Amino acid sequence: MALQECGLNLNGASKELQPHGSLEFPCAGYASRHTDRQEDIIPWHWHEEMEIVSMKSGQMEIKIPSKSFFLQKGDCVVINANMLHYGAAVGECELRSLVFSPALIAGNEDSVFLKKYMQPLLACSSFCGYFIKAGNHEKVTHWFNCAFEALANDCCGYEFIVREKLSRICLFLYGELKPQAETGDIPLNQDNLRIRKMLAFIHKNYADPISVPEIAGTAGVSERECLRCFQKTIQLSPIQYLLKYRIMQGAGMLLGNPADSISEIATLCGFDSPSNFSKIFKRFYKCTPREYRNLNADKC
Repeated sequence: MALQECGLNLNGASKELQPHGSLEFPCAGYASRHTDRQEDIIPWHWHEEMEIVSMKSGQMEIKIPSKSFFLQKGDCVVINANMLHYGAAVGECELRSLVFSPALIAGNEDSVFLKKYMQPLLACSSFCGYFIKAGNHEKVTHWFNCAFEALANDCCGYEFIVREKLSRICLFLYGELKPQAETGDIPLNQDNLRIRKMLAFIHKNYADPISVPEIAGTAGVSERECLRCFQKTIQLSPIQYLLKYRIMQGAGMLLGNPADSISEIATLCGFDSPSNFSKIFKRFYKCTPREYRNLNADKC
């Protein structure tokens, strides 16, 4: 199995829709390069699969709700299933990742692998993301590299190799987190659930006037609790996130709808005036919307 094309396809609730692997072999590998430009940011998203990210070169900050990991060459982070996460390069970086369904390791729903190991691991509230520094737990890095290379090179029997190496990594994580895993905590904490609902509302309604009380109402919390939840989980206020999301949508429209005027795009992504759109766009992209469209004309 060759590596899959890297690219996010998200629904309104920030869930990734792109299938990772196949029903027969639910695992996919990705190799990608990123810069610190806005268009290279990996936006907040989640998927039902676990993910292991390894930094091949450069540096990247990966965030999950309430926690950040600063990855440098050789570092890895394992992100639990159903966990919101985000990535932004520091300068330029190259990363490799494996995204896989826990079912690849666990087998059927009656298996000992699921009941004794994977379910407690997936349900461990302290397992949101597990960071592995380069030079520490080198066996884990070795297992990841073996699995990634076997999949990328489509070598004979790669399915066995990938499953075996990922199983070793999951068993390692279970051993590290066993005290917490045995408590049987729910896999998604309250803040993670709430922020998902509020982000889904923003993504669906970003073109309309939106207030903080409306955002808070979608999660059934007060305005104050909404502000706290946003700041704790993604380190932005609701309005800051809304503006950033509108601008990112606007950047996509500038290239995807070349016949539309700047004024029309400003309205489509929720701004009350073209001048306000241009002002905030320049703050994020360091150029005006017109300059951005001209610089990326080959992508239109």
